[in-house]
Amino acid sequence: MSEPGPGTSEVGETGLEAQAEATGETVGEAKWAALRELERRFPGLDKSTVEFVVLSEGERGLLGVGFVPARVIARIAEPPPRPPSPEEPELASPVAARLKELLERVRDALDVDATVAVREQGESLVATFHGRDLGLLIGKHGQTIDAIQYLATAALSRGAERRADVVVDAAGYRDRRRATLESLADRAAARVASSGSAAALDPMSSAERKIVHLHLQERPDVVTASEGAEPNRHVVIRPAE
Repeated sequence: MSEPGPGTSEVGETGLEAQAEATGETVGEAKWAALRELERRFPGLDKSTVEFVVLSEGERGLLGVGFVPARVIARIAEPPPRPPSPEEPELASPVAARLKELLERVRDALDVDATVAVREQGESLVATFHGRDLGLLIGKHGQTIDAIQYLATAALSRGAERRADVVVDAAGYRDRRRATLESLADRAAARVASSGSAAALDPMSSAERKIVHLHLQERPDVVTASEGAEPNRHVVIRPAE
């Protein structure tokens, strides 16, 4: 494993202990980097509760040759409590309770520190993970959370009269991703309208392709279509005839 560069940090969490390991050209710089990482991870952190352990004071080397950075661990014995997730109303249906139980099992399998809230919105179920670090749950471009949503939909639809309508979110990721896709679609549509040439977007899930189609359907100057085979199916934007 490669060593982190000067001024960088690594974060770990074990039980009630939270710590950040950082490097720097000096011990002071390494301490500052480690403290900044803890403050990012735990907003409102009381600095007086942080202890530092100097692993190495580093070596400057001769004329810059043989430089070894200083390494420091900043540790808090009891990190601030996680902000509570929004209060969840009592689940009115067994299928909502099943969804919550399923997603909690997925969370535990991934070893992610998060809570799961489920709300019933009309005939849909919207489940949201709340926590500090949800990157593992979301995955690159939402691939993991999309897979979790597909799994939950399939599990709840099994034996049911109709397909379950399930949305799985993580601390507002869906809204942020929707805004990103709509902005991407607008820019691509503007290029197509001005150039007269079609544009192919990157491969997306069916849910994300639907967002693009719906967002652009009111534009009179372009048309959209999905092309290709999964997992490379993508949206193509063309000038309207």
